[in-house]
Amino acid sequence: MQIKTIGVVGAGTMGNGIAQAFAVAGHAVVMTDVAQAALDKGVKTVDGSLERLVKREKMTAADKATALGRITTSTKLDALGDVDLIVEAATENLTLKLDIFAKLDAAAKPDAIIASNTSSISITKLAAATKRPAQVIGMHFFNPVPVMQLVELIRGLQTSDETYAATEAISKAVGKAPVQVKNSPGFVVNRLLCPMINEAVFALGEGLATPQQIDDAMRLGCNHPIGPLALCDLIGVDVELAVMQVLFEGFKDSKYRPAPLLVEMVEAGYLGRKTGRGFYNYG
Repeated sequence: MQIKTIGVVGAGTMGNGIAQAFAVAGHAVVMTDVAQAALDKGVKTVDGSLERLVKREKMTAADKATALGRITTSTKLDALGDVDLIVEAATENLTLKLDIFAKLDAAAKPDAIIASNTSSISITKLAAATKRPAQVIGMHFFNPVPVMQLVELIRGLQTSDETYAATEAISKAVGKAPVQVKNSPGFVVNRLLCPMINEAVFALGEGLATPQQIDDAMRLGCNHPIGPLALCDLIGVDVELAVMQVLFEGFKDSKYRPAPLLVEMVEAGYLGRKTGRGFYNYG
């Protein structure tokens, strides 16, 4: 099938970034969220992101206005009834996502593809919550979505070749570089990345070095553009913990156990940039 119209569930960091990427590429986008305030904030974020492109002369003011005009918002999932592809970008919580997928299945038109931006949850399990499992796929974008090229396309056990082909084509059409991945806890990037971050938290908890020293060591010694603890703050400390819990539960291997300090940070509400404090203070 040819994908023209896009639905996005969730107006947070990933959701509004996904909406921006599709709108800039010329697609009509319907962005939904349970709260109007979240939608307003999401649109404001897209506006600011596009304005920075205008100031850097990478986009004209007219193109910015056109792209923003392609994004409509709603607090109702029923608003996604006519779109060709829905990308769910809600909080990384299995129970919540299963509920959303069941509702999307009921709201979407019969031939619509339903994708999840999940960073670790089983696509096979999400697909089983619908009556269209062959039309469910993982579409894992990376933050910041408008900038990062990679999108992991995760095939559940039920995902059809047609669904994969259509999703791969639309990914390329919006300038992304899709990589096909089998359904497995953490997929490829987070299976490799999140244990590295988790090990950095173990090192910090053991007093091996300060956050800045750990990050400097990885930046200067491994040529990483950002250190693991600063990256954790950017991703969200709670998101890192959620992925490690999925890996630990999925593989039952102690090497994936979350660092105690990681758990404690989440309990304290130190979730990184989004709360103003994580392994660094952003106040």
